[in-house]
Amino acid sequence: MEQFRQLGEALGGLKALMVFRENIQFNQRQCCLLLDVFTFVYGLIAEEITQNLIFVEKHTKWKVLEQPLKEIHKIFKEGESYIKQCLESETKDWWAKAITLYNNNDCVEFYIHNLLSCIPIVIEAIESAGEISGWDQEDMQRKRLINSNKYRKEYRDLSLFQWKFGKQYLISQDFCNRYNTVWKEDKWFLLNKIREKKLVVSTKYEDRLTDILLRSLERSLERSESFGGELLPSSILVGCKDYQVRRRLGNGSMYKEIIWLGESFVVKHFFGNIEALEPEIMSLISLSHPNIMECLCAFSDEEKKECFLLMDLMTRNLCTHIEEICVPRKKIPFALPMAVDVMLQIARGMEYLHSKKIYHGELNPSNILVKPRGTSTEGYLYAKLSGFGLFGSTALKQKGTSNQNETLPFIWYAPEVLEEQEQTGDNMNSKYTEKSDVYSFGMVCFELLTGKVPFEDNHLQGDKMSRNIRAGERPLFTYSSPKYVTNLTKKCWHADPNQRPSFSSICRILRYIKRFITMNPDYNNMLDPPMPSVDYCDIESTLLRKFPSWGSSDASPIFYIPFQMFAYRVNEKEKVLSSNYNSESGSEASTYGDELVTSGEELNPLINDKKSLLRPDDITLNRRNTMPRRFSDSKANRHPDICYVFINVGSSKVRSVRPPQMSPSGRSINSETSLRTPSPRMRRTSSGHVSNSELS
Repeated sequence: MEQFRQLGEALGGLKALMVFRENIQFNQRQCCLLLDVFTFVYGLIAEEITQNLIFVEKHTKWKVLEQPLKEIHKIFKEGESYIKQCLESETKDWWAKAITLYNNNDCVEFYIHNLLSCIPIVIEAIESAGEISGWDQEDMQRKRLINSNKYRKEYRDLSLFQWKFGKQYLISQDFCNRYNTVWKEDKWFLLNKIREKKLVVSTKYEDRLTDILLRSLERSLERSESFGGELLPSSILVGCKDYQVRRRLGNGSMYKEIIWLGESFVVKHFFGNIEALEPEIMSLISLSHPNIMECLCAFSDEEKKECFLLMDLMTRNLCTHIEEICVPRKKIPFALPMAVDVMLQIARGMEYLHSKKIYHGELNPSNILVKPRGTSTEGYLYAKLSGFGLFGSTALKQKGTSNQNETLPFIWYAPEVLEEQEQTGDNMNSKYTEKSDVYSFGMVCFELLTGKVPFEDNHLQGDKMSRNIRAGERPLFTYSSPKYVTNLTKKCWHADPNQRPSFSSICRILRYIKRFITMNPDYNNMLDPPMPSVDYCDIESTLLRKFPSWGSSDASPIFYIPFQMFAYRVNEKEKVLSSNYNSESGSEASTYGDELVTSGEELNPLINDKKSLLRPDDITLNRRNTMPRRFSDSKANRHPDICYVFINVGSSKVRSVRPPQMSPSGRSINSETSLRTPSPRMRRTSSGHVSNSELS
């Protein structure tokens, strides 16, 4: 209940900010969309709680809701920070905010993405709590039946799912249309703002800057691209009166922190044949995703053969962050939820790059930039990929740089890349692929989960270690590392590239892992923490056969996420049901094969021999009128005079069949005082599925 109250407070803060929506200078439509979605989510959760739960049980039966609601609260607070950023734009830094925010699509691709990943978890948690809510057993069973009928394979169709559950999972047609168009609407809004500014600009420099931004925005809207695709004259940057270089970043001199238009940025300053590099520069400018380092704009001087790539300021990388956390305290750098969150952000950035046919080739912790996600998110990080394309071009690298990843770069390279380097002797122009990036991702995950650089404990170095990696050697996880995460990591660094998953598959698996962690928040406090009932990589393989389009390298729209998580849940239930049914059938088959129709005298020695090993409660009789349906329908109807005796020895079950006895010994066996009627191990609903509680 406390978490739900805090959610209401967070929404109230958002509504207070949005009273001033007309003063929002940038991304106003996206801010309004965030408020509308958050308001709808709060109403949806309130309705689900009132329909499924009882208020007086808030301290006893609502515990499963606590962590999912905390996750929603975190998303609300992060959305509030985004709205503040768009609202609080002073006149002095208006132009800098225009350049920084006009191309920003974090509203949909980050905040709403996180919300769509979390809302299925909240709904499932409310359903689970509702199944044990109240005191009426029949009512509880009815709720279980309703919930189990919801997760039917018939709904593993996107159109049917959207029609049936679209409103509940925030993917109604209205919301989906807004997710697709709101970014473009804000560009039109900014275009009109700049036209208004042009009428009142006070300096020649501002007039020139206005013309350039107008031209870029108009081209961007015409081509439906992130940026208009234009190299700007370097005088726009270095000719500004407040342009200032504050410091050089790293051991090299290529990256610099600067002040421009009143804001701090990073520029990559390099020299080269700008005309030859222009297509790659334009490709870099066109990229836009929350989890990649974006090039806001590019400036060049043809005469000096120099170029400046302008980026947001992020000065800390994952390698430095882990060293600062781990080394002083000698502990794992991240709690599991935080590690999985960073893994998902990295995977999403890579998924986006691969959808644009861009292969990284240098994915390692030094090329993953991080910064804190606000002050109230318990140490969560915002991760962005760098080092791809011109950001990491080997032709442009300066001498003098040195870190762990450049000293031993091969620890991040896939075996096939190392093999190529061995054969060609060229370490600079290796042919990187989607699957070699996946291998590197697996190594990054190892460091995230353990705090150790891969192979740092290995006594072999240099060529010998490279040879061992090609031979199949991999880092060793600690015993405490959760298998459902390490299994995915080991898939990623598989020796056979074809066996490695795509980044789209990795994203789906990681979202479902986040669901499991959120539904089991106390795993760290348990001696025997819970484990998923099935391997999520197996679920992904099954669903790839069902939905071949999921295997495409194109990134799916975010409104597919609730359906994908729903399909995972349906498949998980099917696999658990099938596993339980097969184990039960196997046990029954082994006993049925030894069935004998005997006389009462022949049966008695069996019971007498086991008397010293069995308690009275271990011997059970199931008469025909109380027999489980699967037996009564098939066997007993054909043999109306046969009764069945079940003898439980530990976890195994022995079944014998005999004619009914008229002797005293027969009457003693049939005595109701010493025998009890077993209930079936698992009850089927009319739809053929079982309830959540029966699967757990």
